[in-house]
Amino acid sequence: MKIERFEDILIWQKSKILVVNIYSTFKNCKDWSFRDQIQRAPVSIMNNIAEGFERRGDKEFKHFLFMAKGSAAEVRSMLYVASEIKLIPKEVFKGLYAKAEEISKMLSGFISKLNRP
Repeated sequence: MKIERFEDILIWQKSKILVVNIYSTFKNCKDWSFRDQIQRAPVSIMNNIAEGFERRGDKEFKHFLFMAKGSAAEVRSMLYVASEIKLIPKEVFKGLYAKAEEISKMLSGFISKLNRP
């Protein structure tokens, strides 16, 4: 199946869900700089996927997918902090972390696919 729009990319769809989940989870967080950073990171994942796709070249697309992968790592890293300082319960951490990790693994697979001749 040929992907014609970035909205058709499963990783983008999952990233959008992660954005909504992160925004909902941290909407009442009083540490505004932390909230801003943890909310921007998953937005960066989905936006880099979209921007890379729209560039219409595998080399540039891979570059943006790697940037998205970095943002997925940023989300996971910040979730550790949120859990350690008790902004979120352990179960919420586990669920959000699993989603971010799944996205990261999917990005790795997509990058590998683009590397094939």
